Amino acid sequence: MAVDRDRRLAVVAALVELAASDAWLDRADAGRALASFAELPESREPLLRLVLDAEDTFVTRVTAEALLRRNDRAGIAIVAEALAAADLQHGTYIHEAVEAVFLVFASERDQAMAICEALGAAELRGMLAAVDPLLHPQDPA
Repeated sequence: MAVDRDRRLAVVAALVELAASDAWLDRADAGRALASFAELPESREPLLRLVLDAEDTFVTRVTAEALLRRNDRAGIAIVAEALAAADLQHGTYIHEAVEAVFLVFASERDQAMAICEALGAAELRGMLAAVDPLLHPQDPA
């Protein structure tokens, strides 16, 4: 079954419209949902704006978390780009998202670090390196 690009673009267009709302809850919901379409070029700029939301850092946090939970090049690249442009406050909320997403599994954190390495995203990689996940792969006995 092929992906229906037209329908996906229609959803992205609706979410981009929601992302422009004056209501922080609408923007947060748009960020979480739009993260599912991070691989589409049409979602990149709106996602960057949401990660760096000027009105509410809750929008920053939930959008960054949703992008990081993808644990793929598309999501991590957007967070890394936003982090490079972030002020101290937004950087703090992005850092909290990194910790929330990668605190459990070392393998997921390591995968994200490898993606950052490939992207040249040193600042985000440094944040990931500082996370000490709870679960590490067991060494063979």
